[in-house]
Amino acid sequence: MDYISTRGSAPALDFRGVTLAGLASDGGLYVPRTWPQLSADDIAALAGLDYVETAVRVMAPFVAGSLSEDELRTLCKAAYGSFAHDAITPLVQLDGRHWLLELFHGPTLAFKDVALQLLGQLFERFLSGTDQQLTIVGATSGDTGSAAIEAVAGREAIRIFMLHPEGRVSDVQRRQMTTILAPNVHNIAIQGSFDDAQAMVKRMFGDPAVTSAVTLSAVNSINWARLMAQIVYYFYAAVRLGAPGRAVAFSVPTGNFGDVFAGYAAARMGLPVERLIVATNVNDILHRALTSGDYSAGTVTPTATPSMDIQISSNFERLLFDLAGRDGGAIAGMMAGFEQSRAMTIPADMLAGAQGLFSSVRVDADGMALALAHAHSRHAMLIDPHTAVGYAAAREVARDLPADVPMVTLATAHPAKFRDAVERATGLRPGLPARVGNLFDREERYERLPGSYDAVRDYVLNHARP
Repeated sequence: MDYISTRGSAPALDFRGVTLAGLASDGGLYVPRTWPQLSADDIAALAGLDYVETAVRVMAPFVAGSLSEDELRTLCKAAYGSFAHDAITPLVQLDGRHWLLELFHGPTLAFKDVALQLLGQLFERFLSGTDQQLTIVGATSGDTGSAAIEAVAGREAIRIFMLHPEGRVSDVQRRQMTTILAPNVHNIAIQGSFDDAQAMVKRMFGDPAVTSAVTLSAVNSINWARLMAQIVYYFYAAVRLGAPGRAVAFSVPTGNFGDVFAGYAAARMGLPVERLIVATNVNDILHRALTSGDYSAGTVTPTATPSMDIQISSNFERLLFDLAGRDGGAIAGMMAGFEQSRAMTIPADMLAGAQGLFSSVRVDADGMALALAHAHSRHAMLIDPHTAVGYAAAREVARDLPADVPMVTLATAHPAKFRDAVERATGLRPGLPARVGNLFDREERYERLPGSYDAVRDYVLNHARP
């Protein structure tokens, strides 16, 4: 399997190459040259398999030429061996229609673990036996940072620099990053938003002063390997609800469009997906894009769902690429215009193509709080605020879908990561699982920097070299 850039001019790479590179050299994002196909019989054969074996069968086409199935199986066993639930991503039934897909049983209590624990294993595998040193730079709105740091802390050939917007992540999210004191881990709090941090990361990949000095890679969902790992749990859940003989709908709390794009990839591979619901908070660029074609960035509004406080959704470019008939030149032009004006109107034919599979719902603070309260009072479930946004959207869209279609909301984080918001809505303050330990007793270490690209770039270069 080889991979091509959404902007058309970067060289094609194999799976090892795209994993280590992260972002394409032309500023685009890598996608498979073609979508592998699983037949109805292939999907039916996933029934009864555990998560690791499901992962091997779903991901094998994507890693072909770089890893054997046995090598992939070994990496998956290592990645998921530390998860607190044997199912890795268990389904929990709320009522006759609605289900939660719990994605927070990894070491940092968020869905990012499912992908990043595997990505850490892939980095180590591909760097083994070489003298290559990898410098990872990433931006986080809360959960990516801790999951990525957990995955690569202490690995000798890797240094990681993780940017987060100061004061805009929860106390648990911050401490899960800043209390890991491994010498190869560098946490940076910047003045500004997640979008500002993400823009700095992307700029570094195109900055010769950086790329000539260090070998850069990415752990954000701009890295294809991360998205690949997330495709698996769509198959795992759908098969348990009757696929391929039954279509399933998924509601996905969405910020950077990576998690829901993995669902799109599953659909392109043959999984019968009735509908993908893009659930946003008031930072609703994706909702506006999918309903009216208005992809214009505004000012980020801080909310109780910080992982969704995003106005520029990087992975949306991957969907636009497919909607444009995989015309890299056209996407390069569209993205250049967007990067200059922070606004884009999606052509009508492309918008119609998206609306065939995607719905979107904007959920404000009141809607989020009501969904939290409903899950608790009616189903005795404590969910986190991001999951509540997804659940509110699921309940709204379910009314317009056939009654026999199961609705799965992706539960993206443990409620204890957002204790204040959960307590305000339910009256209960969730406790941290024992496996997290004494998080609030640990020493923190991080650097505060201004929202200046030069300051962040210089810090990375000064600390990345051996």
